[in-house]
Parts: sequence; structure tokens; C-alpha cells
Amino acid sequence: MNQVKEEEIECSIEKALNIIGGKWSFLVLKELFDGTKRFGELQKEIKDISPTALTNTLRHLEENTILTRKAYATVPVTVEYSLTEKGEELHKILKEMKIWGSKWG
Repeated sequence: MNQVKEEEIECSIEKALNIIGGKWSFLVLKELFDGTKRFGELQKEIKDISPTALTNTLRHLEENTILTRKAYATVPVTVEYSLTEKGEELHKILKEMKIWGSKWG
């Protein structure tokens, strides 16, 4: 007997959203398009984000190779976040979302 296995075909949009993550990810990306930032700078620029939410968002983006985290051996430790090439490629998408939001929001 031959059994046909059903394969789930994942939608490309769903894949992209899973890589990017939640709502805070878009705001973190927006800030990092301007260049490398420290945790405190990101928290200051993104209103209403808790330290926990920012930490979780940064970890998610790092795990998905959207950004890199560089720690310096200072006291206290200095940590900087930068976009990878993969992360930079999201700039066009977010720019289009901004245009759409201005028109329809």
C-alpha cells in the first residue's frame, strides 16, 4: 500500500512574519535602519516598550539572523545591535508599509 503524505505548504508571507516576529520588531528595525544602536538608545526611541519586550524582540531578531549583537568588555557591559544584510533587505518592505500607512492609516 502506498500512503500519500500530505505536506504542509507554508505561505511565504507567513514565513516572513515568523522570521520578523511581533509588532515591536518593526519598530526595532526602523531604528536600526539609521545605524548601530545600544539597548538604551532603542528603548528611548521606541515609546511604551518594556525592557523585557525589547530584550525578547532583540533575541528573536538575532536568532533569525536579522541583526547582530556585539558586546564589549566594559563595566557595565556595552552591547550594540546592527542589522545584517538579511535585515537590511527588509528596508524596502518597511518603506512600502510606511507609504501605505500614510495613505490609508
